[in-house]
Amino acid sequence: MTSIDNLTIKEARELAALFGTGGGQSADPWITGVNYFIRTVTMALTGRLVAVYPGELVLEEAAWIADTGRFAQAVEKADFSEVEPFPDGKQVIVGRSSIIDAVTIGDLPRKQK
Repeated sequence: MTSIDNLTIKEARELAALFGTGGGQSADPWITGVNYFIRTVTMALTGRLVAVYPGELVLEEAAWIADTGRFAQAVEKADFSEVEPFPDGKQVIVGRSSIIDAVTIGDLPRKQK
């Protein structure tokens, strides 16, 4: 049995690669404090990411986007055809296993339309 104090650099790199910490990239691409448009298997949401957990994301100033309209323009301008905001001050928890894709956006839609 090898002691961690006696690992070679090569062995340490191999261990780091096993745990996804090698190569200079974070194991998690999410950035807290950033506004996101997130598509899940059943719906689309916008919100400011405030916390990241292994199985969930937590959003504030969130809205359900019932209809994006023209997708490219909607994401570029954060202007969606149908918006249903969650109540002010509420946090929304999103299961990470339901996420299809996500992209950062500018302003968050907060008015119902």
